Amino acid sequence: MRDSIRIVRRGRIVEIDEVQPTETLLDYLRLRERATGTKEGCNEGDCGACTVVIGEWRDGRVVYRPVNSCIQFLGAMDGKEIVTVEDIAWPDGRLHPVQQAIVDAHGSQCGFCTPGIVMSLFALYHGEGRDGPPPRDEVVTALAGNLCRCTGYRPIVDAALVAMDGPPADRFVDAMSQTAGLLQFLADGQDVFIGSNSAFFAAPASLSVLAQLVVKYPEATLLAGGTDVGLKVTKGMRPISQVIYVSRVAALKQIEDVGDALILGAGVTYDDAAGVFADLDPDLGELIRRLGSRQVRAVGTIGGNIANGSPIGDMPPALIALGATLELAHGEEGRALPLEDYFIAYGKQDRQPGEFVAGLLVPKLAPNQVFRAYKISKRFDEDISAVMGAFRFTIDDGVITEARIAFGGMAATPRRALHAEARLVGAQPARAASWGAAIEALGDDYAPISDMRASAAYRMESAKALLAKALVECAGAPTSRTRVIGRREAPETEVA
Repeated sequence: MRDSIRIVRRGRIVEIDEVQPTETLLDYLRLRERATGTKEGCNEGDCGACTVVIGEWRDGRVVYRPVNSCIQFLGAMDGKEIVTVEDIAWPDGRLHPVQQAIVDAHGSQCGFCTPGIVMSLFALYHGEGRDGPPPRDEVVTALAGNLCRCTGYRPIVDAALVAMDGPPADRFVDAMSQTAGLLQFLADGQDVFIGSNSAFFAAPASLSVLAQLVVKYPEATLLAGGTDVGLKVTKGMRPISQVIYVSRVAALKQIEDVGDALILGAGVTYDDAAGVFADLDPDLGELIRRLGSRQVRAVGTIGGNIANGSPIGDMPPALIALGATLELAHGEEGRALPLEDYFIAYGKQDRQPGEFVAGLLVPKLAPNQVFRAYKISKRFDEDISAVMGAFRFTIDDGVITEARIAFGGMAATPRRALHAEARLVGAQPARAASWGAAIEALGDDYAPISDMRASAAYRMESAKALLAKALVECAGAPTSRTRVIGRREAPETEVA
């Protein structure tokens, strides 16, 4: 095993052998390198002031993605290029096209958030296949994770469109072959272990070594994207002395289409899964688009969202409604269980010591099945759900023959609505009178609580409304009447 990490910085390889288990990338940049252009704002991955860009060798090319450096652990950067706001201008002082456009469009006032905004736009500037301005809504999506109080977003968006009027043309394009060579050289397949048995950062490169480490250190914290674990350190002040980073294992980052289902490794990020899920159903694509920011989706994993067992995670209800099956591994052994059975109680999951989430099987929709998913939150973008509802109905000759309903935010775990499901069998979506009892049955399925995100009464009324909305849409009501965003074609029948 290697006892150091290696990164690419400013065109050269930097080897770091002193890495604390939970040292953040932001602290490394500001305190060790004194690269203070990257700012600390919220320190929880929310405001985007700390955004930097990581470069990786993937699918035969260098891929650039924005990340929140405040919640990314330094050890997880092994084998990657780190790009900060200080790095992107030309050596002779000429500004990067994104920087120059922001100056020209007056896209900065106090400037505190500007470095993070620049880096989010730098990642978009180097987006795959881009040879001209992206759609305006794509720029807006790219900036959803960057909060700015004083400038206003219009000049920033305008600047982005000007900067991206042609294909990428900066010094990173000029150095692309050199960068690709360095990143390929770092992809050595070595396992990393820095520290001692009592305090370490481990980054195995193979599934077998990962399994051995998890069995050997059953109390270690498993780290994937870090969007949840990072918060435990920066906001919860939780001391974590043993960290096993799982996202260097290539086998956990695979997506396989097996005909009637998708198989996803636990390390698949939301960015990587967005396309295949959107193909499975448009509502899944829209759900992922609103899940955190681009910085979060670039590293956050579906497996990690499941493993942490949050009652308000967005993906588990959708996956439960789809009938997903979870794969757990322990050493060389494995077991599968329905995803809904993984969540036992608040903070408790059916995962034994030495066991880890390895993958997920997600059935595709049959021709006679329809799916809907809706997220209710205070902020439209980058916010945790107050209520998340997902629905799959099997409909034959206008009659529901099977229903799967799952909610997040309605109980201590993501959970199915078994009473409501039973009442829907035999109902007709086109006849509202036939499913009124199912709506009321949600009161037998859930007893939500009040907290900072919503009251218990609001949650219950929202859940009932979302179920009714799903049924109305499936019956053929024009989605322009039921949707502000994510509009989709509806069947050509009307609700009676």
